[in-house]
Amino acid sequence: MIDEREVISEKAVLIGIISQQQNEIQSTEYLDELEFLTLTAGGVAVKRFVQKMEKPNPKTFLGVGKLEEVRDYIVSNNIGTAIFDDELSPAQIRNIEKVLDCKILDRTNLILDIFAQRAQTSSAKTQVELAQCQYLLPRLTRLWTHLDKQKGGIGMRGPGETEIETDRRIIRDKISVLQKKLLTIDRQMAVQRKNRGKMVRVALVGYTNVGKSTLMNVISKSDVFAENKLFATLDTTVRKVVIKNIPFLLTDTVGFIRKLPTQLVESFKSTLDEVREADLLLHVVDISHPNFEDHIASVNSVLADIKCADKPSVMVFNKIDAYSHETIDEDDIVTERGKEHYTLQDWKKTWMNDYDVDSIFISALNKDNLEDFKEKTYEEVKKIHIQRFPYNDFLYYEYKEEE
Repeated sequence: MIDEREVISEKAVLIGIISQQQNEIQSTEYLDELEFLTLTAGGVAVKRFVQKMEKPNPKTFLGVGKLEEVRDYIVSNNIGTAIFDDELSPAQIRNIEKVLDCKILDRTNLILDIFAQRAQTSSAKTQVELAQCQYLLPRLTRLWTHLDKQKGGIGMRGPGETEIETDRRIIRDKISVLQKKLLTIDRQMAVQRKNRGKMVRVALVGYTNVGKSTLMNVISKSDVFAENKLFATLDTTVRKVVIKNIPFLLTDTVGFIRKLPTQLVESFKSTLDEVREADLLLHVVDISHPNFEDHIASVNSVLADIKCADKPSVMVFNKIDAYSHETIDEDDIVTERGKEHYTLQDWKKTWMNDYDVDSIFISALNKDNLEDFKEKTYEEVKKIHIQRFPYNDFLYYEYKEEE
């Protein structure tokens, strides 16, 4: 008999700063996202600590007084984890651990942990393991304390730092092995892409948790795992889709996020190759999120990093069923009308109405405007198809039934 045990979520405090590069509104939004990341990883955020500073303290990230305040709360409420919104240096982690005496995680470590939970295929697991090793290598010194000092006396002259050096060598060897393994995986994926022929390739890109996998399931009638959590999809999925008389390949890719760890961008090159080799990008946006414009900027930044910013793309504004806006009373003459008061019609009249930006508003979950989305995708794929096969006769000519 297996004992039934109640799963208790790990309690954590979230810590961020308001600085010259990050105002109060941005700090609150980043901490909201960090709380969602914590929930996805299996923890629960019980309290937030925020400090106004010109820049993070190079030794302890926070000021000494604020750090003591965090320590008092952790001790009195029996908290086991402190999660920081930025990447901490190895020295900062060591210094903070001495004061707080609990598990210290930064944003990078938290994202890597979620990736490790979600990785399913050999490719994804190898990529995540490589990123974890690269993150762990400079932080090994804090893991070993029992051999870091030599003591006097007979039989007490130990090897000192040798244990750490040995561990570093093991990690470096492991990184080398994983990189070679990834090269093999890259070659295999390159062969797979080559075998797909000259079919038009369309890639779904966007911020994490915007509904890419749900849209993939609806369009391709497949069963890609979709969940209302961050990074539900890590493994690239490719499906053949036929709209009217043109077949093409649709790819579901890993979602992006702000402050994406550089180790992940490096290790997930083979996954991002699917985006690089795509002919058309469908940039999916969660329009129900209050800061979706920042998400668009973050995705465009990553696309620029991987040299895909100039590809033909369509903006797909998803989750219109969940969109809501604030209202102003008729007798209210004080409140100024801002973007938070825009209706969907108002948004359509802004930059989204620009002729250079092809955009469509849909709900993948409720299948709203799905036919318009298919028509838009068809037109864009057809442009590429005609350029690639200028003398190709289509499988059958289009026709419309007379009313």
